[in-house]
Amino acid sequence: MHSYVPEPGTDRLTDPYEGIDPRFVFDFQSLDEPDDDLQRWSTWLSVDPLCRGPEPRPDWVVTSQAAVDTELGILKTGKEADVFLLERAVPGSDAVGETVVMAAKRYRDEEHRNFHRSAGYTAGRRVRNTRDTRAMAKKTAFGRTVAAGQWAWAEWESLKRLWSLGIAVPYPVQLDGTELLMEWITVDGDTAPRLAETRPERDLLVSYFDQVRDFLAELARHGMVHGDLSAFNILAAGERLVVIDLPQVIDLVGNPTGMDFLLRDCTNICRWFRSRGLEVDEHDVFGELLAHAF
Repeated sequence: MHSYVPEPGTDRLTDPYEGIDPRFVFDFQSLDEPDDDLQRWSTWLSVDPLCRGPEPRPDWVVTSQAAVDTELGILKTGKEADVFLLERAVPGSDAVGETVVMAAKRYRDEEHRNFHRSAGYTAGRRVRNTRDTRAMAKKTAFGRTVAAGQWAWAEWESLKRLWSLGIAVPYPVQLDGTELLMEWITVDGDTAPRLAETRPERDLLVSYFDQVRDFLAELARHGMVHGDLSAFNILAAGERLVVIDLPQVIDLVGNPTGMDFLLRDCTNICRWFRSRGLEVDEHDVFGELLAHAF
C-alpha cells in the first residue's frame, strides 16, 4: 500500500503513481542494522553459493534475507573450535523454513588452539595457493587465519560428502570464513548427549555398536577414515547415533598413516563398548573394515 497526496489547490487526493506501470511500483522500507549486539542479518545470501548446504535441503533451512541471526550462547568448547547456538529467524514468524536454531562452529587460529596433532592429519593434503602455504609455514597472522580456514573448509567438505552419501552426520547449512553453521542435533528440544554420557540397555547398546561399525565401514568403502572417533564425538539422538567433529577426516590410502588412524578409531570405540559390557574386539572390526575398503 502507498499513500495518496492532496492535489494542489483542492481537497482531492490523487495517486502519485497514476499512469505508472504497476509492475514498476513497490513499497520500500529502510532496514537498519539490528540494535542488539548479539544479532546480525542472515548471512545466507552473502556467502558464495558453493558455501551453502547441498541439495535437496531440509525444509527447516532458513534462506530468507529478512531473517536475523541471534546468538543464544556457547554450547561446547573444543581443541580447535568453539560451538555456539545461533537462531536464524524471520522476525515475528515461527513457521517451518522461517525459524531454526543451529550449531555455529567457529574455528580459532593456531595461536589460540590446542590441537597438536594436525601434521598427521594433513599429510597428503594440498593448499592450492602457494602464498597461503608460505604464510602458514611462517605462522604469520595471515597464515594462522588461513590455517583456521583450512580446517573449517575441510570439515565443511567432509560434512557435505558424508551427508550426501546418507551417512548420519549433521546437515551442513553454510560456511562463512571460519564459521560453520550446521544442524543442531537434539532430543526433546535439548542438545543430544554424547555417547560417552549414556548408559544404554543391552539391546540399545548392541544397536549403537552396529551403527558405529556401519559408519566406519561406509567411510572405509569410500576411502575415508574419521581419524579421531571416540564416544565423545558421537551424539545419541534417541536410538539414532550422529557423528560430529569431522575436520580431520583422512584419505585411507593417500595419507601414509591412514591405516594407523583407522586402527586407532577401532580401538577407541571397542574400548568404550567393552567398558559398557559388550564383548567386541578392535582387530576383528579392523579386519572387517579392510574388507570393505579393498
